[in-house]
Amino acid sequence: MADLASLAAVSTPRPPRPERLRIPGEQLLLAGLFLYVLVLVVLPLGRLFIEGLKQGEAGEWLGVVREAWAGRSFGRAFWNTLVAAGASTLLSVVLGTGAALLLRLTDLPGRAALMFLMLLPMLIPPQISALAWIGLGGPSSPILGLLGLAPPPGTTNPLYSMGGIIWVMGLEHAPLVLLAVAAGLASVPRDLIEAGRIVGARPARVVVHIILPAIAPSVLAGAALAFVSAIGNFGVPALLGIPGRVTLLTTLIYQRLNGFGPSVLGEVAAIAFVLVGLAIAGLAIRTIIQRRSGAAIDRTGPIADPFALGRLRLPVGVLTWVGVLLISVLPLLALIATALVPALGVKLSLETLSFANFAWVLSGSAMVQRAFVNSTILALIASAICCIVAVPLAYFAVTRRNRLAQLLDLLSDAPYAVPGTVLAIGIIIVFLPPLPVLGFSIYGSFAIILAAYLSRFLLLALRPVAATLRTVDPGLEEAARIVGTPPLRRLWHVMTPIVLPSALAGGLLIFMSAFNELTLSALLWSTGTETLGVMVFFLQYEGNSPAAAALATVITAAVMILALIVDVIGRRFAPGVVPWQV
Repeated sequence: MADLASLAAVSTPRPPRPERLRIPGEQLLLAGLFLYVLVLVVLPLGRLFIEGLKQGEAGEWLGVVREAWAGRSFGRAFWNTLVAAGASTLLSVVLGTGAALLLRLTDLPGRAALMFLMLLPMLIPPQISALAWIGLGGPSSPILGLLGLAPPPGTTNPLYSMGGIIWVMGLEHAPLVLLAVAAGLASVPRDLIEAGRIVGARPARVVVHIILPAIAPSVLAGAALAFVSAIGNFGVPALLGIPGRVTLLTTLIYQRLNGFGPSVLGEVAAIAFVLVGLAIAGLAIRTIIQRRSGAAIDRTGPIADPFALGRLRLPVGVLTWVGVLLISVLPLLALIATALVPALGVKLSLETLSFANFAWVLSGSAMVQRAFVNSTILALIASAICCIVAVPLAYFAVTRRNRLAQLLDLLSDAPYAVPGTVLAIGIIIVFLPPLPVLGFSIYGSFAIILAAYLSRFLLLALRPVAATLRTVDPGLEEAARIVGTPPLRRLWHVMTPIVLPSALAGGLLIFMSAFNELTLSALLWSTGTETLGVMVFFLQYEGNSPAAAALATVITAAVMILALIVDVIGRRFAPGVVPWQV
């Protein structure tokens, strides 16, 4: 190791030349990576398009697409999806941009804590966010009941509506805009700000005429990301839209598959094309904006000092804290309060306070216990396998610059870019028939959910590892190469220790995502393979809101602990890997 370090120190850093694969072990490893991406990424999405574009019953071209898109239910779901995604994106932009300006440009008190609270909705699964707001705004709301503000008993929860969907999705996706705008603010040329101050421009004028035009691309990029997330959101429309009879494309697909089974795969595949098209449009806009803004901005250093609020610091701080607590913390308190009442409709008080729902969730229900085990095992296996695959794939793509590996790296983006509902349909199409050679189908089994997780979450481990490898001095690889270290040994003994913290942080992100996932498992689960996300959904759907709230509270607590661990690892060992660390 000392020889390697000394050679790395004296070598001239330069991009390594592509190296041919000469050892059978390397070829076998790359072949395994190819099969992974082919089976879990290319085939599901490719078969989805083939199924959706096949001829109709009369043999007409694009018959399945025509039949699916001609239905009245599709038309309503399509326009509902556009309205909900568009309006919630507008809300996300207003909240996210305003929060970023306050937290990054002013001397607001408690900015670090406010940033965490503003990012809190991003860490909570959509179905739990919806459940929390249901518990807060309904006639049986324990908190509003204590204040005498709850809607009259027997009335419909106002959140079971298009407005409720827009509100909850807007709050949930506001952190995406916040992160994008905060990153944009860090790239605003400092010289422009100082020039405005020198000529005596007030802070408000500097913000309106200098900063906002400079960060406009970041705002648009964040808006595009929020729109794509809203298009593919299933948890919020499922818990708020189905009871309110507001159907979006994601819930339409779920209802068709839940009602008719695999016999309507062609129809739902055709419907899924719309989701794919909208997602591609949003991501394309975001990519174009990022490329143009990256070329246009001359980064001369971040904004140095925040604008002083002066006498407004206290009132603005109080208003901001109250607003953030209302939208981020109060729903979670309502969720906990709902879990502490013995039955729906019982007013929360010291006399009615009960932990029976938590006891039932933790030890009284065999189905919930099975869901805990299933979700934990699925999340552990998915995170471990994705990390094991991500390290060599990123090594071949970034360090060795192998063209096939670079193509596989690019294809790995697709399952995470498309809505989860779309990927689930593709997984069903591929794994519904009996597997070649083996002769049996994994549809309805534990394995098909795992296959979906391995496809969707690979990116969460691959991107951090690849980003770390790009920062590694090329001389280190050259030094090991000069002293005759075999390529696979260079991978495992030189590069793997360097990227291990990033891989670990990515694996924990995968565990967090898979542990409470709903969109994929809602279409893939069967009796015996329930997951925690599915159990929260069905407990609420069956009217057992207190038990659903108790389970959601336990899941949220586990996610917060995992987020804390990821945050510590990211800050100490892998800066820039954790998405909420700006």
